Amino acid sequence: MEKKKITIAVTGLNNTDNPGPGIPVIRGIRDSGFFESRIIGLAYENLEPGIYMHDLVDKTYLLPYPSEGATAVLERLKYINSIEDIDVLIPNFDAELFSFIKLNAQLDEMGIATFLPGLEQFEERQKSNLPEFGKKYDVKVPSSKNLVSIADIDSLKDDFKYPVLVKGKFYDAYIAQNPEQVMIYFNKISAKWGLPVIIQEYIRGTEVNVVALGDGTGRTVGAVPMRKQYITDKGKAWGGITLDAPDMIELTRRLIDSTRWKGGMELELIRDEKNELYLIEINPRIPAWVYLAVGAGQNLPEALVKLALGIPVPSYTDFIKGIIFIRYSFDMICNRKEFEKISTTGEL
Repeated sequence: MEKKKITIAVTGLNNTDNPGPGIPVIRGIRDSGFFESRIIGLAYENLEPGIYMHDLVDKTYLLPYPSEGATAVLERLKYINSIEDIDVLIPNFDAELFSFIKLNAQLDEMGIATFLPGLEQFEERQKSNLPEFGKKYDVKVPSSKNLVSIADIDSLKDDFKYPVLVKGKFYDAYIAQNPEQVMIYFNKISAKWGLPVIIQEYIRGTEVNVVALGDGTGRTVGAVPMRKQYITDKGKAWGGITLDAPDMIELTRRLIDSTRWKGGMELELIRDEKNELYLIEINPRIPAWVYLAVGAGQNLPEALVKLALGIPVPSYTDFIKGIIFIRYSFDMICNRKEFEKISTTGEL
């Protein structure tokens, strides 16, 4: 069968100790037997490793930060699209999704397909809204409280027992053992990600995750659960194993059905000492460990591209249990002239 030739733009090329999903998403697309893809990398920093992975990324362009506004992002994308004629765009960062969701109509007019959750779906699963989300969809969630100033920290003693989790609205989570540590992490997180800072009840148990893809009608296209085997000091999985966990799959399907979720998602869960599942976070995009799902038999990046292009995708019915992923790092040797080019022209 002759492969369908398309051009796909992907963000999240920061394949570091806090990796973005871009490179594993690209690997899944490269593994596709259906598409022959030209991959356009979209980067925010000139040292994102994916820029220099020429076996995976055909060309890279720098994008303005989402904080510069949707208009600046759109103008840059218009320029890039005039050269590359992009078929599908896959954003992979929480912090940029709001802008891309708002730009969905303009991107469609430019001939660029996306497959993203709607604004209401995106907002209601925010960490700051998790208690209401849990009540609405009958899911166990930890108690939480939004802090908007240091003065709020003293009131935590009325509702929480230490330790507690201190979380940013987009990224970062720290375990605080006392109010003094909460203050330190509040200042650190708010300076980086803004307010509110979320205080969450610390649930003791095993951290487990699910990567999934919803088609926007309530159907689960695919879902693979895993347990982290090795966790970095940033809380990122550096190794994991797929699980035979029907209750995690059932919870995922129920949430996708109830929310009519459109696009990739990651459920972060805690299985407590009573074997009950608590939802602690929903990430509204494909996670960085998605290549484990590909290795287990569910190529979710390929399926997402097909959905974006309106190509019928059957639901995956199974995956291989007990498959392990192990991350590693190595030193790429890069040409200084390439670094200078991306830094000065914004293209490589």
